[in-house]
Amino acid sequence: MESYPAIEDHGLIGDLQTAALVTCDGTVDWFCAPRFDSPSIFAALLDRERGGYFQVAPHDVRYVTKQLYLPGTPILITRFISADGVAEVTDFMPVTGERATDSHRLVRMVNMVRGTMRFRVECRPRFDYARESHELERHPNGYLFRSPSSTLTFNPVDPVRQLWARTGDVRIEGGDLIAYGTLNEGDTGGVVLETGGTEPRFFPPDEVEGMLEWTRDYWRRWVERSRYTGRWREIVERSAITLKLMTYAPTGAMIAAPTAALPELIGGTRNWDYRYTWVRDTSFSVHALLGLGFTEEVSRYMNWLDERIREAGDHQNPLKIMYRVDGSSDLHEEVLDHLEGYRGSSPVRIGNGAADQLQLDIHGEALYAMHLADEQGIRVSHQVWKSTVRLVDWLCEHWDQADAGIWESRHHPRNYTFGRVMSWVAMDRAIRLATRTGRPGDIKCWTEQRNRIYDQVMARGYHRGRGSFVQAYDENMLDASLLAMPAVGFVTPSDPLWQSTLDAIERELVSDSLVHRYDPIHSPDGLPGHEGTFNMCTFWYVEALARAGRLDDARLTLEKMSTFSNHLGLYAEEIAATGEQIGNYPQAFSHLSLINSALTLNDLLDAEADARRRR
Repeated sequence: MESYPAIEDHGLIGDLQTAALVTCDGTVDWFCAPRFDSPSIFAALLDRERGGYFQVAPHDVRYVTKQLYLPGTPILITRFISADGVAEVTDFMPVTGERATDSHRLVRMVNMVRGTMRFRVECRPRFDYARESHELERHPNGYLFRSPSSTLTFNPVDPVRQLWARTGDVRIEGGDLIAYGTLNEGDTGGVVLETGGTEPRFFPPDEVEGMLEWTRDYWRRWVERSRYTGRWREIVERSAITLKLMTYAPTGAMIAAPTAALPELIGGTRNWDYRYTWVRDTSFSVHALLGLGFTEEVSRYMNWLDERIREAGDHQNPLKIMYRVDGSSDLHEEVLDHLEGYRGSSPVRIGNGAADQLQLDIHGEALYAMHLADEQGIRVSHQVWKSTVRLVDWLCEHWDQADAGIWESRHHPRNYTFGRVMSWVAMDRAIRLATRTGRPGDIKCWTEQRNRIYDQVMARGYHRGRGSFVQAYDENMLDASLLAMPAVGFVTPSDPLWQSTLDAIERELVSDSLVHRYDPIHSPDGLPGHEGTFNMCTFWYVEALARAGRLDDARLTLEKMSTFSNHLGLYAEEIAATGEQIGNYPQAFSHLSLINSALTLNDLLDAEADARRRR
């Protein structure tokens, strides 16, 4: 590989247990197996020389590329267009089901639409984040890459056998496979990569076509379950598919992103591993998924969350902020010194040292999700409710302390306003659940603590001199997380205290509709460098504007934000000052907040239209 592609120049494919990124030039440069959080097989995204990749692309041809998804699916089509012809590479991963497996297929089919092109296929795996060597074995029906910890079979789709024999050549270079072949109009060929296999085989074309049709039909049936018919249907649908792609089917847990160590600043050190399930992120997705009608996905996630609540409540401990998709919590952070990082952005980190931080707000997000699910008939068991009571009782005793906050500061703990607001949410939703369902709980204590939190936030979280709620008590820095205050019901959108807060955030954190998390220059997180605007915060801003009655402003901001998605409708974590996407990609928080803002704004626009018709 000659250079790093832009982060946004990738499409995402997956099988609901793992995922891969495919560049606009037909290169798989990120793929971990057998799970999202497993060691990588291809990681050229983090080191173009050492990381490993799998490319299918025209050879010695000047071309331009275009990418699109097959409508209603995550089946990716990369088109190569030249004066000599047009070819398409179709990439997909057949859905594996709800039983965890080591066997995952990455299917790459080439179709020559017109003309003639010579193609190059390079398969250069680098197992275990390029820490393991491997051997390549030639078999009668394909090739087998074998490392100490895993295997990868290279299975040609049947016509390739004749193609290579007639027009091309295959060679092995240092354990890697390089092949060339010429395609004429109407020719098709392809490869099925399979993890965990031991015996390569040729795949008949009709079998691959069957996998493609089954995958297409699976996703289209799933999308048809959505009840969303409002404005922005296309971007909402793509965001829903993206969230589904980041959900681990055996447990229902959703990862924050399928990548690790993509920088929040090119050349900087803010490079984190996001291949885990944050309680905060996934709990906020409950509102989005329920709003679209995907109750089955919510039910499965709630079962996963219920187990985490039982583990915490039964031991009188707080919830951890993140877990692996199987619910385990060992996320030891380490640095891969042998990888240079995306465009030289080091260190490359795997694992996540923030996992053991105290972040009080996540209890609010968990109870917020439980309350929303209960309203839709997704109710917790008796045992889970008992554990929930113990967890809320623990929070009653511990909410009034400094913590690491929503942005996971690795600096000193502080009394974050957002953490207090979400602790209020935890108490409030626990009271509502107990009252509505008639289940036991210390409602008197919960009510007293809820009211104490409210009074404290109003007394110490609002800075009279600034005329705004602020990031932490006894400080004067703004924080975009406070844009969520009206959405969770802590303040009404018309409250003068909130209106002045929104005005302050617009003056200091909003730049041409894009929103910074906090002061981008005077960072409070204890890390060097700065970052771009945070996509989730921009979508929160859209929702805050809509709830404040500024529907035209909200609509324009959402439309502007849509111009920052990539060509496939995908968003990373942040937008750099240059306008390019940065941070881990695609980001669940970006897509779920897009859905939530679109749902809220659409409903309010409909209400306004109804009111006009009645006048």
